[in-house]
Amino acid sequence: MTSNVFVGTGFQLDSAPLLSRSTVDRREQLRDAPDGGAELWATGKVVLVDAKGRTRIQEGAGLVTHPAGDFGERPAPGAVLLGIEGEVSYWALRSDHDGDQDGWLDLRRGGGLLDDTGAGLFTTAVGLLGWHDSARYCAVCGAATTRVRAGWARRCTGCDREEYPRTDPAVICLVHDGADRVLLARQPGWPPERYSVLAGFVEVGESLEACVAREVAEEVGVAVADVRYLGSQPWPFPRSLMLGFAAVADPESPLVPADGEIEEARWVHRDTVLAALESEGGAVDGLRLPPGVSIAYRMIRGWATWQS
Repeated sequence: MTSNVFVGTGFQLDSAPLLSRSTVDRREQLRDAPDGGAELWATGKVVLVDAKGRTRIQEGAGLVTHPAGDFGERPAPGAVLLGIEGEVSYWALRSDHDGDQDGWLDLRRGGGLLDDTGAGLFTTAVGLLGWHDSARYCAVCGAATTRVRAGWARRCTGCDREEYPRTDPAVICLVHDGADRVLLARQPGWPPERYSVLAGFVEVGESLEACVAREVAEEVGVAVADVRYLGSQPWPFPRSLMLGFAAVADPESPLVPADGEIEEARWVHRDTVLAALESEGGAVDGLRLPPGVSIAYRMIRGWATWQS
């Protein structure tokens, strides 16, 4: 089916998704500085990220940065410019950290511990460095590519083609019955009793609204209506942008979980969700909610606490 967009009143996200927060000015025009960024680097700070997407986060102090001068007088090979705040430039650099030191966390575990500045820097650093790791060769001619524009593009050494960081759009939809029940599902391999809202990647030639309808139908076998946009959150695992929606479905329609993709799906009453939200660890009566760093959590909380 093709679902129409419903623009009207209803629940919203209870707050901005944690990984959507940012204060740093990306200042696109500075990526082509004639000195290669040397002046910015001189007073800059560096966020180190290891190969597993972890950085050091200090309890009570947030994201740990390092003086750029510790890595040389000019931008270090592999450094990418994240942006500017005040008189300080921020860069990201891949670290050879082996994962054995305390305080190194990934975005899932550490994103919620950061302030707005730290969250924006870390999220951008993970996504941008991850893209460089996978874009070392030209998709057209196969020749090696090199970093240009302070790490915001790569240029092919063979055909001179420029490529820019990839972002893969994915929809995530909270399906409810228009009253007091929400449709939650779990994937095989998730922690025991973990349930969340439905999500999937946007296909070529497909609108976001059509993707919502298709993914819900494919994953649990129900039709949706009144598709409504809620908000978005970058999710660099490795390079997604999660686009949040709400939709309404008939709770009497039979649920048909997609084989191998959805282990179980069920309608959950608002009272149970509220109890899970208020409990320590976000779990109650066989229901464990997604982590607070995810847009899914903000969507569920927004729906559960909304008063019509």
